[in-house]
Amino acid sequence: MARNPRRDLLAGLTVAIVALPLALGFGVSSGLGAEAGLATAVVAGALAALFGGSNLQVSGPTGAMTVVLVPIVAQYGPGGVLTVGLMAGVLLIVLALLKAGQYMRYIPAPVVEGFTLGIACVIGLQQIPGALGVPKPEGDKVLVVTWRAIEEFTKAPNWTAVALAAGVAAMMLLGARWRPVVPFSIVAVIAATVAAQLFHLDKAAPIGDLPSGLPAPSLGFLDLSALGSLLAPAVAVAALAALESLLSATVADGMTVGQKHDPDKELFGQGIANLAAPLFGGVPATAAIARTAVNVRTGAGSRLAALTHAAVLAVIVFAAAPLVSRIPLAALAGVLIATAIRMVEVGALRAMARATRSDAVVLILTAAATLALDLVYAVIIGLAVAGALALRAVARQARIDEVDFRPDLPGEHSEEEHALLAEHIVAYRIDGPLFFAGAHRFLLELSEVGDVRVVILRMSRVSTMDATGALVLKDAVEKLNRRGIAVMTSGIRLGQRQALDSVGALGLLQRQGREYASTPEAIAGARAHLEKAGLLPAPGRIAPVIEKAFR
Repeated sequence: MARNPRRDLLAGLTVAIVALPLALGFGVSSGLGAEAGLATAVVAGALAALFGGSNLQVSGPTGAMTVVLVPIVAQYGPGGVLTVGLMAGVLLIVLALLKAGQYMRYIPAPVVEGFTLGIACVIGLQQIPGALGVPKPEGDKVLVVTWRAIEEFTKAPNWTAVALAAGVAAMMLLGARWRPVVPFSIVAVIAATVAAQLFHLDKAAPIGDLPSGLPAPSLGFLDLSALGSLLAPAVAVAALAALESLLSATVADGMTVGQKHDPDKELFGQGIANLAAPLFGGVPATAAIARTAVNVRTGAGSRLAALTHAAVLAVIVFAAAPLVSRIPLAALAGVLIATAIRMVEVGALRAMARATRSDAVVLILTAAATLALDLVYAVIIGLAVAGALALRAVARQARIDEVDFRPDLPGEHSEEEHALLAEHIVAYRIDGPLFFAGAHRFLLELSEVGDVRVVILRMSRVSTMDATGALVLKDAVEKLNRRGIAVMTSGIRLGQRQALDSVGALGLLQRQGREYASTPEAIAGARAHLEKAGLLPAPGRIAPVIEKAFR
């Protein structure tokens, strides 16, 4: 994409207009106040743009991060949140140095969609107290807090707050369908603020006083004795920041031609941003998918757009703090409710649910875990279930089939000799993976071999083998040997030999002289075994049988 500074500046201005109410709203929702949201948008937004791995990414406070921060604020207070942000920044830099960004591509789409759906539900529910105009009840479980807020509202209804929140949300949702290019979030917030001032709506509580500028950087919040207890929350915040940032960068790449992000550099940029934001009173930051999408759609082609977004917000902090302080909290709740609704892409959810039953299960389970537990646990559960279902599907691909060994029989032979060999030899071909998820089924099938003297295992089509598969194969060989059945193998690949050797299976076969490079060699070995056991005539004595067959 060719650079166009004018388009980048315009895109940055547009994103700033969209980001302002979101930064204020997420700051309030986190529990640290609107000023914390603005500080995050300015400081983290600028540093992530400078040091990150995407030219189009826009960073700042996000709804997903707010969901994680609310219980941390309740348990550890504002100072704990700032410390968690600092520690998360260090962890993100460590992840970048470990080159962990490349593993993002292994997260299944149903986990991402379920995660997004769950976040949208949590963000929407978090705004219920603000939209109803009641103080936020105590608690860190969003469903419990929402129920308590509704109970408070029924005791003393505040229809002014409800009208403002509903009006802002409706204007954003309907306006986006009517004129998608117009930033209706800022239009709706301005309209709600003007209405509250003109009609003296006393029940529309405003944001309140905001500082005219960023505070001086400070580590005064840091309590070294609390670092141990804050490690787990910091890991959760770092994991979420990495997940959402790399997801956002992937989305940005998909919306453009010629842009490709560096995942490890992106983690490093987010680490620097999260190291700096707490020093200025900001909450932990991550890339924002919605703001990044606006940035791309308005023509951004370089980092200048994201830097412009941060600079415009900084100007607003310094020059327009008194005006911003008059915005009703209910209006910000309406902005975030509309944002949550727009996060839910019904078409993508429907397509994912229809893809396979496993995808639908993973999606629903991840969304439910996000709503009931927390985001990191939800992703872990989603990945675990998706992995288990994928392993089951792969294990079902493994097959062991009895095959005709005559096409591989060297030389020309009579039907009588074929019948004699078939009476004592059976050949099986193993297809697909032989690993822990399906190896025991293989053992059960192989143990049901009928009354024969030699089993030939053709293994050239085994795609992968782990220690469990190797152990199962060894057990099968030993069980068949105890029944007096010799086992010959052919076509063992180089990649399988290490697993077989580690558990002693390869040595067992080699000691018995029953491991061959090809199937014809294995058949020759089987014939030699039968001749030695007196069950097959020696090669010199087979000629009369062949002559008799051709008379």
